Amino acid sequence: MITIRQRKVGKSTDTAEDQLSEEKNVKPDEKILSDHTGGRLWSILSVTIGGIGAISLGLLTSVYVATLHENDLWFSNIKEVEREISFRTECGLYYSYYKQMIQAATIQQGLHGLVYDNKTESVRTINILERMNVYQEVFLSILYRILPIQQYLEPVYFYIYTLFGLQAVYVIALYVTSWLLSGTWLSGLLAACWYITNRIDTTRVEFTIPLRENWALPFFAIQIGAITYLLRTHLQPIQERLTLMVVFIATFLFSLTWQFNQFMMLIQALALFILDCFDMLPTAKVTWLYIIQISGLMLVCVLQFFNSMILGSLLISFNASVLIARAIQKNLKKGGLLNRLGKLILHVLLVLCLTLLINKFIKRILNLESDEHIFKFLKAKFGFGATRDFDANLYLCEEAFGLLPLNTFSRLSDTLLFYVYVFVLFLMTVAAVIVAFQNLSGSNQVQFTEKMEECTITLKPDAAYNLIHTVLFGCLALSTMRMKYLWTSHMCVFASFGLCSTEVWKPLLKCVHLYTSQRARVIKYSIPVITLLYISYKFWPGIMDELSELREFYDPDTVELMNWIKSNTPNTAVFAGSMQLLAGVKLCTGRTLTNHPHYEDKNLRERTKQIYQIYAKRSPEDVYRILRSFGTDYVILEDSICYERRHSRGCRLRDLLDMANGHIMDGLGDNEPDLKPSLYPRFCEEIKKTLPSYTTHFTRVFQNKTFHVYKLAKHK
Repeated sequence: MITIRQRKVGKSTDTAEDQLSEEKNVKPDEKILSDHTGGRLWSILSVTIGGIGAISLGLLTSVYVATLHENDLWFSNIKEVEREISFRTECGLYYSYYKQMIQAATIQQGLHGLVYDNKTESVRTINILERMNVYQEVFLSILYRILPIQQYLEPVYFYIYTLFGLQAVYVIALYVTSWLLSGTWLSGLLAACWYITNRIDTTRVEFTIPLRENWALPFFAIQIGAITYLLRTHLQPIQERLTLMVVFIATFLFSLTWQFNQFMMLIQALALFILDCFDMLPTAKVTWLYIIQISGLMLVCVLQFFNSMILGSLLISFNASVLIARAIQKNLKKGGLLNRLGKLILHVLLVLCLTLLINKFIKRILNLESDEHIFKFLKAKFGFGATRDFDANLYLCEEAFGLLPLNTFSRLSDTLLFYVYVFVLFLMTVAAVIVAFQNLSGSNQVQFTEKMEECTITLKPDAAYNLIHTVLFGCLALSTMRMKYLWTSHMCVFASFGLCSTEVWKPLLKCVHLYTSQRARVIKYSIPVITLLYISYKFWPGIMDELSELREFYDPDTVELMNWIKSNTPNTAVFAGSMQLLAGVKLCTGRTLTNHPHYEDKNLRERTKQIYQIYAKRSPEDVYRILRSFGTDYVILEDSICYERRHSRGCRLRDLLDMANGHIMDGLGDNEPDLKPSLYPRFCEEIKKTLPSYTTHFTRVFQNKTFHVYKLAKHK
């Protein structure tokens, strides 16, 4: 049974204000007035201390990651080309648009260059603002141009300091969310400390600065905090409206800054759907949250020039289906246990069918295929048939898209985070199951009353939401390592809330017949303090050692390549190569690319597969014809790909190409029976022998220990 109770004086400002409103119609005597004044002063003091702690820890985290970044690369001392090379893979691509906007003669010309871009994909003009989530780079570049800071701060520092500043916002949001759940800022303090001491598993901002998730996750944390506050009871209408506005703004900014927004919010919508089905959240608030998700995503769709991938997202189809199904089944939450279970099963099936029908209809109307690679990847990942699809295998073979490594849990356990998390998760899950059963059976109804002392099992709506949120995102993290940062940061919030919450300790102490309010209060504050002391004692020396460790950026081969390209090729030259390297070529040299790492486009995926034939077993004539069809002037071959050893057999890039082309893979091991030997040797190996069949089409113009650059002949 969900029970909502008023908190006692001294826990929060809201508590004090509620008590004040209750006492307005009672004539207080001198003692009551004195007690109330003292309680209000204590509440204000507590909020002040907690607020200062949140801001301080946020700023310390920002300085911490900025210092690690500087110490790791000696960023302030290296050359500009080295700074840009340090933005690896897609990070370099995103930063290149910020640089492009900064270097444009005017803001209008910069925007025009993004809307009508013909340098990111050769022989093709694309709209960068429609294809990629780079509005943050646009906004930041405009801000840099109009602020009087050019003489004091280089553009690259303005960019990275903004991202490090967002880390402060992120930590503050986590701190406040935990505080809201538990009613004490001690919980927020513990959440922030866990986030910092588990940095390896909670963030990677210090070495992947421009990555979209580093922009988006702070806004996602704000949104979760706002939803947590929204699900409180006894909110005034003005408080609800303001909170809904915060939720909308945070949802919009989260959606605007990350291309995977729709999938993250779909999981969030599933959490709301599950809780609403079991009558654990107020239906009206859940409806508002569905509408906010749709409206926020649609606003982003408009800003991205009606991006079809957004219109065809499962989130929009799912939320619309839930609202339609709810309108059809108006008596869903009435009746006995079996009656409600039957209605619930029908409701779930109806929502599922409507979601698939609406989504299929939208995709057919829009002829949408931009996200098909994701579903192919998911199908293969969860064992629904093997695949030779190049794009799906490219994801499957990357460690970031594999299962969460077991050593993650050992690191999280070192700080006690994982142990506490499992403890709190178990207790809260048991409570949630009991509450859900009671709600479905109708034995107890949701009660909005202030006298709940006789109830043994309670679960507040805000705690219920955070429980399902952490479970679903935990499943996502376990299945896909790259998504662990969505889970581990919230793990800090959830574990610290449970450790500092009366709702956790009270039923536990009652089960062993040891409950008294004073004992629960002592445990609620003493165990978090002991945990904080343990973390400080064990990890403070390590953090200090980490901050004193100095390294330096060193990649002379890539620096040499970029300098050669800038000095020896025309500005209009078109380069082909690996996605990761070409992002750096665009950033450092401004040359035109054939392909790039932003993979959410079917034509680009097909183009990339064709370009990658330079690492397959193809004839020089075939490779030359393919490259010239994309306007290629130069092709860059990398020994690290041609002779790759990082992946095992079957996951090397050349193996993926061989399987997709129907060829037997290199090396010892089994091959599928229908694969056949290729008629040609591997192109990237054979071209180095300077045979006439190759030199007719390709001339080597640059070489070092890592890279080989060939110029394509321009035959009539």
